[in-house]
Amino acid sequence: MQHRACKSPRIQTLAIPSTTDITELFAHFCQTKWAILLDSANSQHTNARFDIFVANPLATISAKHTTCEITYHNDKQSTEIVVGQPIDVLRNLLNTTLPNTSSSEHNNEYELPFTCGAVGYFGYDLGRCYETLPSHALDNYITPDMAVGIYAWSVIKDNQSGVFYLADLPDSGAPSKAQIEALISATRPTENDSSFKLTTPWQANMSKPAYLEKLQRILDYLRSGDCYQVNLAQRFSAQYTGADWQAYLRLRHANQAPFSAYIQLGNSSILSISPERFLSVKDKQVQSQPIKGTRPRDPDTRVDQQNIQDLLHSEKDRAENLMIVDLLRNDLSKSCQDHSIRVPTLFAIETFEAVHHLVSTVCGELTPENDSLHLLAGAFPGGSITGAPKIRAMEIIDELEPDRRNIYCGSIGYIDRSGNMDTSICIRTLLCEDNNIYCWAGGGIVLDSNPQDEYQESLDKVSKILPILESEV
Repeated sequence: MQHRACKSPRIQTLAIPSTTDITELFAHFCQTKWAILLDSANSQHTNARFDIFVANPLATISAKHTTCEITYHNDKQSTEIVVGQPIDVLRNLLNTTLPNTSSSEHNNEYELPFTCGAVGYFGYDLGRCYETLPSHALDNYITPDMAVGIYAWSVIKDNQSGVFYLADLPDSGAPSKAQIEALISATRPTENDSSFKLTTPWQANMSKPAYLEKLQRILDYLRSGDCYQVNLAQRFSAQYTGADWQAYLRLRHANQAPFSAYIQLGNSSILSISPERFLSVKDKQVQSQPIKGTRPRDPDTRVDQQNIQDLLHSEKDRAENLMIVDLLRNDLSKSCQDHSIRVPTLFAIETFEAVHHLVSTVCGELTPENDSLHLLAGAFPGGSITGAPKIRAMEIIDELEPDRRNIYCGSIGYIDRSGNMDTSICIRTLLCEDNNIYCWAGGGIVLDSNPQDEYQESLDKVSKILPILESEV
């Protein structure tokens, strides 16, 4: 294993105009394997202050169930296979490659959320490593259950000040300040790519009658007392040609979601335009912001405002949201100090390009013996996209959904050397592999759910995704 000296990163401001979009820089890296963009997509949301991108990791870990492939990206490009719980293996890799520092390091004078550390994704099916679940749904993906890189440099934009930063550790192999600044006027590689284009129509993996029949079966489970809530999703797929980066650019422009992300894995890529935070940790303080409750946007301002009021006063949606808040309070309590769990915000309305959402906030404080990765493992996958009780809901999901979820309803984010973390819930998230593109949509089903309404809600959630990628540019 590689060991690096425990030094603080150097942080330099970049002479880049504040009007420059982070994608103008990242476009030079977007075709590079293990390049990752954590993108606020020009959102005006309170969680959209920073954009971060990384590339050229020191080491990477890819996991399929409990088989973890670790690659050290040095001159020798060595690889080893480790069998174990993937999040535990990741912790060991991070601690040996970039040892821990004090929790105040990342704050520095610039208040940057991240400088170096682990960045990547945790797919929904990683939950199978932590719970015993059935295996009915098809798993035909080449994309692993988890893929995370360890990065010694990053480029960050503070959207509040408009300032760009280059953060790097000694001997990180980072581009120089001048090289990053020169990218603004350099020809971007993707300018020579063919535009993204679907070559087949979107196809759902369930017909509408089949989806409604599965919703009815969930209602039967709810009546029998198996669960209080179950999340059901359908998967849409199509074939495509061209650059998936171009597809991401279309989606980020149309949705402006604060937890957007683009991940290039070489054989596959992930395009996320998620509005939802899963877990954040800063100096041991934990926050989760589950979304439960949705209404469509409407171009008529009066109708749009009525949809907000309808959502805000919906007993069904408030009850659904409260169930997940209670589930998260339980999940966070596994890693947090006694009596530290609180709910400062309940049933807040947040408005996005396609829909209005009902959002709550759950907070806590980690115990001294638990770190961010303990928290992530103990709460994974997020309760807002499973149901309650979580394990029984996941069993029903596997029984009723024809295909596994892979990245959908997983999580994307970072964990820095100090143990601070920020992660999303991968809703509104697409997977590209073998010229196939996959997109999912669903919702939480409770006892008073109307199947027709739930089916329509799943379509509302992709109203700014499927048509956007169908359109010719």
